[in-house]
Amino acid sequence: MRSGIFLFLGLLLSACATSPLPVSPIELSPTVLQPSPSFTPSVLPPSPTSSPTGTTIPTLTPSQTPTSTITGTATPTEISFPHIFPLQPPSAAGFAEGTASHGYPATDIFAVVGTKFVAVTDGVVDFVSYKDLWDPAHDDPALRGGLSVAIIGDDGLRYYGSHLSAIAADIAPGVRVKAGRLLGLVGKTGDARNTTSHLHFGISRPTYPDDWKARRGQVDPFPYLQAWKDGHNVTPPLPDS
Repeated sequence: MRSGIFLFLGLLLSACATSPLPVSPIELSPTVLQPSPSFTPSVLPPSPTSSPTGTTIPTLTPSQTPTSTITGTATPTEISFPHIFPLQPPSAAGFAEGTASHGYPATDIFAVVGTKFVAVTDGVVDFVSYKDLWDPAHDDPALRGGLSVAIIGDDGLRYYGSHLSAIAADIAPGVRVKAGRLLGLVGKTGDARNTTSHLHFGISRPTYPDDWKARRGQVDPFPYLQAWKDGHNVTPPLPDS
């Protein structure tokens, strides 16, 4: 009997060694992994379009992106206008300082009849008087210049020459001229018919073409005529009125 019990126990232990024991489902539940508390996702935020105060941050285009830093002070470029003596050749002319004989700023440039009167600078023809309509019996001051030409220079001034004996054939209001372009010839027309031949030369601000009071002269031409005759390029000032 005792040997039988021992045999039964041996068979039972052998069966336990070859057959797995049942396991509770709770013990087989998988373990859920959680991220480490020290782990921070490396996600870059989008670029801001405005500052914290609400001011828009400008975005530079390729053409606006600075490529270098410029230092120093900028020097403005001055525009230079050519100026030459109004009678050619200058050696054929004579003139003197003083405007007392006129009562307003102007200079009479004396030269023989037929001396060339040219544009003193680049500009546009503003006024032309083709006929001598002055009548000493009526002495209209608007007609005292006889044959005459005025141009508006690119420098902003009007240049006027009168008492001419002839007007160049291609000169008319609106025609663009360069410095040295022939405008007419010295003469004795207008109220200069009984005087020594000369060119009445006036410098003024631009106004309407028939404004003879301004056209006859507002700036003393003498110092500029002297400079131009000596070969110096000087621009007269624009008068206030």
